[in-house]
Amino acid sequence: MQEGILERVFHLKENGTTVRTELMAGLTTFMTMAYILAVNPSILSVTGMDKGALLTVTAVASCLATLMMAAFANYPFALSAGMGLNAYFAFTVVKQMGYSWEMALAAVFVEGIIFIVMSLTNIRQAIFNTIPLSMKQAVSVGIGLFIALIGLFNAHVIVANPATKIALFSFKQSLLGGTFHSVGITVVLSLIGILATGIMMAKNIKGNILWGILLTWLLGVVCELTGLYVPNPKLGMFSVLPNFSAGLASFLPADPSPIFLKLDLSRVASLDFLVVVLAFLFVDLFDTLGTLMGVASKADMLRPDGTLPRIKGALMADACGTVLGSLMGTSTVTTFVESASGVSEGGRTGLTSVTVAVLFFLSLFLSPIFMAIPAFATAPALVIVGFLMVSSITKIDFTNLTEAIPAYICIIAMPFAYSISEGISFGIISYAIINTLTGHAKRVSPLMYVLAVIFICKYILL
Repeated sequence: MQEGILERVFHLKENGTTVRTELMAGLTTFMTMAYILAVNPSILSVTGMDKGALLTVTAVASCLATLMMAAFANYPFALSAGMGLNAYFAFTVVKQMGYSWEMALAAVFVEGIIFIVMSLTNIRQAIFNTIPLSMKQAVSVGIGLFIALIGLFNAHVIVANPATKIALFSFKQSLLGGTFHSVGITVVLSLIGILATGIMMAKNIKGNILWGILLTWLLGVVCELTGLYVPNPKLGMFSVLPNFSAGLASFLPADPSPIFLKLDLSRVASLDFLVVVLAFLFVDLFDTLGTLMGVASKADMLRPDGTLPRIKGALMADACGTVLGSLMGTSTVTTFVESASGVSEGGRTGLTSVTVAVLFFLSLFLSPIFMAIPAFATAPALVIVGFLMVSSITKIDFTNLTEAIPAYICIIAMPFAYSISEGISFGIISYAIINTLTGHAKRVSPLMYVLAVIFICKYILL
């Protein structure tokens, strides 16, 4: 009976999936993005916002926005407060530019309203459809490299280095510096998790990505209990054991009222406020489009001409999520690239999104458990999903250099510039210039030229 209802609502058979697959995909997606429940409050609280309230609104906004994705588009995409956008909110808009966090929320609110208008008038859809198929496939590859790099950074396998910018983690220095039992051991566990997930994938074990996360976390718990892993908050290494020290109060959501409906629109007409809104708008627009292109390409959801069915609903869910999030008290809510982990598990419909939404709601009452999932446990999932997304490179025609070179530029720009939107910018600019100067201007749509000019002006003026 229940499966019949789910079939009618989500069209599971039509999309080649089952209830079990969708539930597993939703659980996997949630597990790979649950870190946002800890990271978003940590970042935004530097502005003076209440950390407990931030945890509550992050979970609620993520739940509601992801439900809207299921309702508006029936896609397996999850939404939450966007990484990068929350850092821009806290460290640039508030700490550097001097805005209050209330005014920054107002900027996010205005950005969301603009997005709703753009979605209703099909502007965002037109931008998505005008980007060539080769570029969309390149975006999938670039995102794969990007999220793999994020995973390796989160696990400290790759670290900052003054001489070479980035480098491999040094076990020798960790042992000499006395940080092996706080940082070094987590690197080992992450590497074990990557290999274990890869082995399970090669053996076609269902739910391999999720099992990889749980296995790595469990090993971390064992290491902490035996003293092999010693948490060190100064190094950003926290306990992997759930904290129930507050008793029943541990299971109650924090009061959101310190940040709920606290927008300050007093400077909405100023020029510098407009600059902030445009910055939020630009990054969110192309991060979202890039995520939709990359994840949809990986799931074979794109039509032969490269367009995405029901994209209007997906974009509307993203825009409404941003408005809702700003009213509740968090930075821009956007489609998460970690949705690719659930897609890789077979998620194809909004039932995956509903599962993620339910888990975000439950996290309000089980936050000690979800907050205990460490970054080094989710890192193997990001690295393996990166591998799955990079496989889209086989769809790019490398014999056609006017298509392949812009695709290549798009791919390498994402991890090297540490930005999905910058990768898209570089790809569009190079596509327009290379095809125009090699006699293939007809391949470039008028809107592509407009985007290329806008991106060039951005780099000159901003």
